[in-house]
Amino acid sequence: MRLISGSAGGIPLEVPKSVTRPTQDRVRQAVFNMLGELIDGAHVLDVFAGSGALGLECLSRGAASALLVDQDRGACEVMKKNIAKTRLEGANVRQSDVFKILPQLISAGQLFDLVFADPPYAHKLTDVNLSVKLAADPDFFKVVAPGGSVVLECMVTKGGSTSWSPWEVVRDREYGSTRILWLRKPL
Repeated sequence: MRLISGSAGGIPLEVPKSVTRPTQDRVRQAVFNMLGELIDGAHVLDVFAGSGALGLECLSRGAASALLVDQDRGACEVMKKNIAKTRLEGANVRQSDVFKILPQLISAGQLFDLVFADPPYAHKLTDVNLSVKLAADPDFFKVVAPGGSVVLECMVTKGGSTSWSPWEVVRDREYGSTRILWLRKPL
C-alpha cells in the first residue's frame, strides 16, 4: 500500500500484520476524488486507523492536522513508522478505544472538519455493528464541526435499512463488499 497523491504521493506504507483490513487502493482513490477540496486545510480525525493511510493521505494533500486513533498497540507503532517515513507534519497518534477517546476530545474542545472511520466489520448477526454504533454515538456527533464530513466504511449488507440520523447522507457507494458512506453534519 502506498500514498496516492500529494507531497508524499507514492511513498509505500507499512500495514499492521493481523489486526487490520486495509482499504483497497481503488476505494481510497474514489474516496479522495469525492472529497476533492474539502481536504485542504482540514483538521482530520482517523479512527480505527490501522496503518493511518487515510489520515496521512489527507496530510499529503494539504490537511492542517490529522489525529490517528487505534486501540491496537502494534497498529500505533506502524502508524508512527509511517509518519516518520513520509515526513508529514501535523500527524499525532493516540492509542485508545475510539468510544473512550471521544469524551476526551470533547473536553479538550477539539472539532474535526473531516473524519474517517473504518471499524472492524460485523460479519455475524451477533457481532456489534461498530459503524452504526459510531454514527449513533452523541459524542461522535459532537467532535465533528458543523458542516463537517464523515467517511464511514462498512460492509455491504443485504436487507434492513439503517437510519443515519442525525447525519445527512451525501453519498452512499458500494465497491464489491465495501460500502462507503459520506455523511455530513448539518450546519
